[in-house]
Parts: sequence; C-alpha cells; structure tokens
Amino acid sequence: MTEKTYVPEGEVAPSSQIGATMEALAATIAARREAGEGSYTYRLLSGSVDDVLKKVMEEAGEVALAAKDVEGWATSSVAAAVALKAAADDADDGPDALTVQLPAEYGEAVDHLRYEAADVVYHLLVVLERYGISTDEFAAELNMRMTAEERPAGAVRLHEEYVKRGK
Repeated sequence: MTEKTYVPEGEVAPSSQIGATMEALAATIAARREAGEGSYTYRLLSGSVDDVLKKVMEEAGEVALAAKDVEGWATSSVAAAVALKAAADDADDGPDALTVQLPAEYGEAVDHLRYEAADVVYHLLVVLERYGISTDEFAAELNMRMTAEERPAGAVRLHEEYVKRGK
C-alpha cells in the first residue's frame, strides 16, 4: 500500500508541544483498543458508532455554547465600560480612554471553553482511530488546506491521489 503522506525532500518535519501531545493522546487511544469493557475509550472504539458520533456532536455543541459564554462576558463588560465612559463624558470629569475590566466569570468561561475544546479533540481522535486515520494523515489534510506560505516547513502533506475536496 502506498503511503498517503510525505514530507517534501530537503525539509524537516516541525516539532511542537501540540504535536507531541496529540501524538501521545492518539497513541493512548489506539492502545485502549485492547483495554476491555472497563475503558470508556474501548467502548467508544468498539461499541455502536452512534455512541461516539453522538459524543462528537454533543461536545461540539458544548464548545459553541462555551464560546458564546466567553463572548457574552466580554460583550457585557465592553457595554458596561461604554456606559461608564458615556456617563463620565456627560459629567465631563472622567478619563478620555475607554477601559474594560473583565470579571472573573470571563476567565472561568475561557477555562470552560478550553475544557470543552479538549473534549471535542479527544472524541474526534477516537473517531479517527476507529476508522484507521492516523494523526499524520489528519495533519496532512490540515496542511493541504494552507497555502505554501502558511504551511510550516517540513509539514507532512497528502499525495495528490488522496486530496478530495468537497466529497
């Protein structure tokens, strides 16, 4: 079988924290194929496909809701700052610059968004493992969506016969 991915000749594949983490997580997920029923990942890999697909959809929805919470806290903070500035301008004794004080809830919302995003990535990697798509193959697909200028040097790519757009 022909390899689906390659690194262009003369280039060295990049290394990064996200890459190492994704590889370790993918390896852990792959190893769970042998873990038995006590493992949540094993059940997602070997059980009904609907179970894992529902989790991807559920977690993606939770990311959207968490992002809306972040946006809501940011927007309400900006609105409050605008109102305070307008009141200060009317009194003509306030500062000229608009300052925004983000509440603690904003940081909590950002933390929640990060948590939910990790859930999506985990469940997505389970789906990819279930169907034999390696992290290199997935990375190659992402790299193929970037222009040559955007793509990091040494980034793995898909061979042309595996590039399927809109299918």
